[in-house]
Amino acid sequence: MNKNLIVLSDSYKVSHHRQYPPNTEVIYSYFESRGGKFSATKFFGLQYYLKEYLEGKVVTKEKIEEADNLFSKHFVNTKLFNREGWEYILDKHDGMLPVVIKAVPEGKLVTVSNVLMTIENTDPKCYWLTNYLETLLVQVWYGTTVATLSYYMKEMITRFLEETGDPSLVNFKLHDFGFRGVSSVESAAVGGAAHLVNFMGTDTMAALVLAREYYKADMPGFSIPAAEHSTLTSWGRENEALAMENMLTQYPEGLVACVSDSFDIYRACEIIWGSLLKDRVLARNGTLVVRPDSGNPPEVVVKVLNILGEKFGYERNKKGFKVLDPHVRVIQGDGCNYEMCERILEAMKICEWSADNVAFGMGGGLLQNLNRDTQRFAFKCSAVKVAGEWRDVFKCPVTDLGKISKAGRLRLVPMMNAAGGTSYQTVSELANVHGRDILVEVFRDGKILKDYTFDEVRSANKEEK
Repeated sequence: MNKNLIVLSDSYKVSHHRQYPPNTEVIYSYFESRGGKFSATKFFGLQYYLKEYLEGKVVTKEKIEEADNLFSKHFVNTKLFNREGWEYILDKHDGMLPVVIKAVPEGKLVTVSNVLMTIENTDPKCYWLTNYLETLLVQVWYGTTVATLSYYMKEMITRFLEETGDPSLVNFKLHDFGFRGVSSVESAAVGGAAHLVNFMGTDTMAALVLAREYYKADMPGFSIPAAEHSTLTSWGRENEALAMENMLTQYPEGLVACVSDSFDIYRACEIIWGSLLKDRVLARNGTLVVRPDSGNPPEVVVKVLNILGEKFGYERNKKGFKVLDPHVRVIQGDGCNYEMCERILEAMKICEWSADNVAFGMGGGLLQNLNRDTQRFAFKCSAVKVAGEWRDVFKCPVTDLGKISKAGRLRLVPMMNAAGGTSYQTVSELANVHGRDILVEVFRDGKILKDYTFDEVRSANKEEK
């Protein structure tokens, strides 16, 4: 993909340098979640976009020429390109972007309707640059939304583990199966890394690369050997038992997952795993993870647990719920989203099965079945400086009061909530509200000022618990 920043914006923004008031010097804008599916968002991904697209000398003579050529053909019968403005950045700032960006620490959980990021130009001749960068910066919605969904999945799974089993197991209870289901490799990398802010299991290797390259991670996620339908059905239906036995032969120790619904999931659990291969499963120094992959998930998972419990045995834990012999577990990877996983765990609880017995694999439900409106993200101008004087700026459409935007230069300050924990409030820079601004200056004039490690992102909220 072309990384010429000048062409990584919406077409209509090319014309905006002519539309601001005369003598405009600074445009100040902010980014927020106005609400949505979840009551808070877990901020993640800005550092990737800063390093990949904004850091360093991003404006060159060649890129200006490329943009001029593109725009001269794209905009019919009019000359809109602000060539003079981009050449000024090249000559005056050596191609470095004269803007300052402040943001909440990556990994921070912030209640909706609060500022998450602000940006303003640092050179009065580049007032038009602030919102030219909106298109790219708003893409932070994606990593933040995935991290948010994953966080609330963890909260929900933890709740069931606390009620029925061992909460310490939660980090490996939601596995990322989403690489093939997203729209691009970049989406897989950003979204997959966002999931790893909360969990430790993934099959999305692009996420590992991003976390290591852009967040100094060592190894943020883990996986295990696992079968797919092609590796089992290639043996033929009549040799299904041999195919499954081969899995035990090839991986004699540790965790191994085997999709088992190629023909009949219940027969596979009862006859193949539970009878023909039972002794081999119990003799392994490790755990066989049986994967159903079709049918009505709550019904199928419970029935599979019942069969495996009958064949391999189970114990009641201290909370009174059934836990399979440790040589056998289940992973449900088909049709999973937040609501379905909750339904599965509720069905298991009703049937007295501990959440310890199951893990989930999410693909499109984790990385693809969401959009910018899942959390209603918006980027708006809230202040301008014209002829040396600051003006508050906002929108207030009578047709949708939910789209009223904030006014003025903003701070995000911590507040004590009713439960004794920390929440946040967005206030004007001039408001008489005590509390340090938690927005951190992360970028100024082409340079990254705060370089978060993946460990820091994961631990961003620990001091508040």
